[in-house]
Amino acid sequence: MTQDATQDHRRTVPRTDALLADERLVSAVRDRGRDVVKAAVRRAQQQVRDGALDPGRVVEAVLAALPPAGTTLRPVLNATGAVLHTNLGRAQLSAAAVEAVVAAAGATDVEMDLTTGRRARRGRGTLDALRGAVPAAGDVHVVNNGAAALVLAATALAADREIVVSRGELVEIGDGFRLTDLLESTGARLREVGTTNRTSVADYRDAVGERTGFVLKVHPSNFVVSGFTAAVGPEQLRGLGVPVVVDIGSGLLAPDPLLPAEPDAASALAAGADLVTASGDKLLGGPQAGLLLGEAGLVERLRRHPLARALRVDKLTLAALEATLRAAPNPTRDAVHADPGELRDRSERVVRALAGAGVAAGVEPSVAVVGGGGAPGVELPSWVVVLPAELAVPLRTGARPVAGRVEGGRLLLDLRTVPAGADDLLVEAVTTTAATTAATTAEVLR
Repeated sequence: MTQDATQDHRRTVPRTDALLADERLVSAVRDRGRDVVKAAVRRAQQQVRDGALDPGRVVEAVLAALPPAGTTLRPVLNATGAVLHTNLGRAQLSAAAVEAVVAAAGATDVEMDLTTGRRARRGRGTLDALRGAVPAAGDVHVVNNGAAALVLAATALAADREIVVSRGELVEIGDGFRLTDLLESTGARLREVGTTNRTSVADYRDAVGERTGFVLKVHPSNFVVSGFTAAVGPEQLRGLGVPVVVDIGSGLLAPDPLLPAEPDAASALAAGADLVTASGDKLLGGPQAGLLLGEAGLVERLRRHPLARALRVDKLTLAALEATLRAAPNPTRDAVHADPGELRDRSERVVRALAGAGVAAGVEPSVAVVGGGGAPGVELPSWVVVLPAELAVPLRTGARPVAGRVEGGRLLLDLRTVPAGADDLLVEAVTTTAATTAATTAEVLR
C-alpha cells in the first residue's frame, strides 16, 4: 500500500465523539457500557485505517462486534472437536436449562415454602431431581464445582486425619492444578499407597488405621495408565472400616455403552462407595457444580459442616442443574452420541453452501474427543470441514467467533461439537470471514 493511500484512509476515519453521538451507539452505551462500546469503536476505526472497512459502515461494524448482552463474554461456536472444551466453558446448556435460568433470574422460592411462608431446604427441587437420577444414593448435596465437593468431603471427614490414596491416582489437571495441593489445603494428611502403576487391596489394608479419615479413589483425568497395571475398585475397599469416597470426576450418573471405561455414580455406589463426588458441567451436560451422592448420614454431615455455606450454589445454577436432570436431551449428550454418518452429511452440506458463496473447502474423516478430563483415551469418529489455516484467527476474532483447530497447516472445523441447528451460523461466519480476509489481502497488495 502506498503512503498516499494510507493517508487517504486515515483522513476518512470517523471521529470517536461523532460516532458515540450516533443514537444507535448511545443506546448501546446504555445497554453494554461505555468502555465496551469505545473499545469496539477503536477496533472499527483501525479497520478503516487498514482499508478493510468502509468509513460509512463503522457504526454497523461496531454494533456487530458488540457482545449480545451486557457482558464481555462472547458466544463462540465450538468447532474444535473437544465436546467439553475447558477454555470454552465445558458443557453447553440445553434450551430447557437456559429457559430455567431466565425464569429464575428474578425472585424465586429457592429457600421458601410458599404454602407456609417459612424457610425451606435450599434447592429442594434440584435435589429431588438428582436423587431421582441416581436412586442408589441415600441423599445428595450440591456445591459450586467438583473440586469443592472433594474439599468439603476432606474437610468434614479428614481434617487433621489421613486420607489413604493410591500414588497412581494423585493427578494433576489443567493450569497446574494438583490433587495433592487441594487435599492438603484442608488440613488432611495424604497416606500414599502402592506404586504409580500397581496398587493392591493389601496396600490399602496395611495403611488404614485409627487416624484414617477415609479411603479415596480418583478417576485419572487427561491420561491413561496401561500395560503392567493393577487397581482396586470400591467393592474391594468397603470392608476396611472407613468411608470409601470415589471421585468419578466427569459427572456421568449412569453407565454409558459408548463410554464403557468411564466411571459413573450409580455403578460406584452399587459397588460399595459411601460417597461419590462429580462435576455437573462435564458429561452430565449441566452448569458448573459439584455433586455429592451417597450414604444419607454422611451427606448430612457434609451438608451441616460450616464450609458448606461458603461452597453453596446460587439459584441460577440450581435452576439450570434441575432442568438438565429432568430434560433428557442436552448438547453434550447429543455431541457424544452423534452419528458419524450424519456428521458427514452435515459437513458436506456446509461445504456445498460455502462453495455456493465462493469459498473453497473440503471434507474428510477425523477424530473428536470428550475433553474436560472425561473419557481419556476415547476417540469419537467424526468429520471435519477443511479450510486454509489463515482463516483460523479471523474466525476466532470475528463478529460471530468460531473456534476450530489447526493441524498440518490447515484449519479443521469439527461438526461433532457444533449443534446441528448452528450449521447456517457456521456457514455465515466462514463466508463473511473469507470475504473480509480476501478484501484485506487485495487492498494490501494494491
